[in-house]
Amino acid sequence: MQFHHHGYVSGDPRVLPAEGVGVDRPEDLPDEVDVLIVGSGPAGMIAAAQLSRFPSITTRIVERRPGRLAIGQADGIQARSVETFDAFGFAERITAEAYRITEMAFWQPDAEDPGRIVRGARPLDDTTGVSEYPHLIVNQARVLDYFAEYMANAPTRMRPDYGWAFQGLEIDDAAEYPVAVTLLDTSDESSGATRTVRAKYVIGADGARSAVRQAIGCTLAGDQANHAWGVMDALAVTDFPDIRTKCAIQSGSGGSILLIPREGGHLFRMYVDLGEVPSGGSEAVRSTSIEQIIDHANTILSPYRLDVKHVAWHSVYEVGHRLTDRFDDVPIDELGTRTPRVFITGDACHTHSAKAGQGMNVSMQDGFNLAWKLGHVLEGRSPESLLATYSAERQVVARELIDFDREWSSLMAKRPEEFDDPSELADFYVRTAEFPAGFMTEYTPSAIVGEATHQHLASGFPIGKRFKSSLTSRVADANHIHLGHHATADGRWRIYVFADDASPASGRSAALAAWLQDAPESPLRVVPDGVRADDWFDVKIVYQQRHTDIDLGTVPPVFLPRVGPFDLVDYEKVYARHPDVDIFAERGVDRAGAVVVVRPDQYVAHVLPLTATAELAVFFDGVTGRQTTLS
Repeated sequence: MQFHHHGYVSGDPRVLPAEGVGVDRPEDLPDEVDVLIVGSGPAGMIAAAQLSRFPSITTRIVERRPGRLAIGQADGIQARSVETFDAFGFAERITAEAYRITEMAFWQPDAEDPGRIVRGARPLDDTTGVSEYPHLIVNQARVLDYFAEYMANAPTRMRPDYGWAFQGLEIDDAAEYPVAVTLLDTSDESSGATRTVRAKYVIGADGARSAVRQAIGCTLAGDQANHAWGVMDALAVTDFPDIRTKCAIQSGSGGSILLIPREGGHLFRMYVDLGEVPSGGSEAVRSTSIEQIIDHANTILSPYRLDVKHVAWHSVYEVGHRLTDRFDDVPIDELGTRTPRVFITGDACHTHSAKAGQGMNVSMQDGFNLAWKLGHVLEGRSPESLLATYSAERQVVARELIDFDREWSSLMAKRPEEFDDPSELADFYVRTAEFPAGFMTEYTPSAIVGEATHQHLASGFPIGKRFKSSLTSRVADANHIHLGHHATADGRWRIYVFADDASPASGRSAALAAWLQDAPESPLRVVPDGVRADDWFDVKIVYQQRHTDIDLGTVPPVFLPRVGPFDLVDYEKVYARHPDVDIFAERGVDRAGAVVVVRPDQYVAHVLPLTATAELAVFFDGVTGRQTTLS
């Protein structure tokens, strides 16, 4: 955490000084905003939190509820989400209060007595070491609380505007604020009082029954699996030995349970298989009582017993998989002809079962993906064409998620005798672990994702996938730092220079540094007057030598930028090889060096040789919309 560069800070350094629209922020909703977010679920709150870091942008988030969410239905936090939380500064705190999944137990019928269940496989949750972050269980409400805290402490001093429900919208592309949104005052719905807020862009994060989705003519298409599940968050006394371990339980009676321990040491969630839903039987299944769910759970758990003492929440649902054909207001036959103005995120554009723990996680990545792009367009950092990449990128991810969840849900619903091998479910869990953990997303080439021409120079940083961190040593203070953990959700592009083996003052990395600093076509020269290059681009260097062999006095100045009103030197840009972990070897970085470009949402955008200055310039021309003439 860096602070004091604007002067001495005696209070909480997480509370940033108010800037721009955060100074004297109005209590009431203004008539005109840059971005209006509808819905304060995970997708909406992360989008608001990211946009809260852009001081010149007026963003408001409206929610029909009168206040914060008290208890959320989602609770699974995949490792990719914890990485994201780290960028927003609360990964450590939420990990401390969460339940941590380290392994999963698979129970099945006893071969000698099918009326009893016995434990089978017990694989580790992350068998491949795909992330240094854990897999957590914590209530969705707490995730929203942390995002609310982050945006309240951000320069724009953002907070949700509760008590407003979306009613409809109209778009006039000729207007400065093209989207007119009608909102209903839910603090007194009987009065029917409405008001209109005009926005440049609207994000619909208003759930599976999204009114924003309906307003732009999108529909969810898909199917029901005709299989019902009862779910409960409960406190109970039981002799089942794995009550504090995540379990998939298949019984001889034909029913299944997915058991997920919750935070706090006592609470757990159970998804209880209620069986096939006959044609026209949905209403009857949905009326299943909590007592019936508990009785069915006890049948599945035999010979163990579950004495439920308290139920915090319960529901009955049928598995469904649905996806919209687009995630914005531009019809398919008009792609490329106009700028999207209205976007939908999260459950508004994709729905699936809860058992793979993907809903909240994928929704947050929707919001993160979209928000930085809106921030860059509104601040003039990028052309409006950037916004079309949101739907193009995230719809593919949602389709892959639904395909995965359909397979996982089908396996969970199968009877034990239908499996060719009793270990089939456990094997699938281990084999596909990287997907639900959130690390299989791979964006394809576009204006913000380069071609893999030089991928061999950094094979461990696949282009289009999230930047996988590794340990390094910070030269200035000899601290051992995960390189990726220093990347906060500040909206900056990141340029990681992995140096050749020459000294800092010589070689290809020094030549690149001079080009970055002085060349007219350098991306660092695109910033407007009054803005420092470091405000838009976070440029770091990693040397192959030990930190004791690097003299900061010989490091090029582009890696030691001046910050704040006092022109202080930022010493946290220069790294060296960790004494025990060689990042070059661990991430397949060529000893001749490489440049790894990373997007504001932590995805690798390009890998280039240290000498490829022309290619680097052309790539960032596409990002910024600048046109340079290269000799």
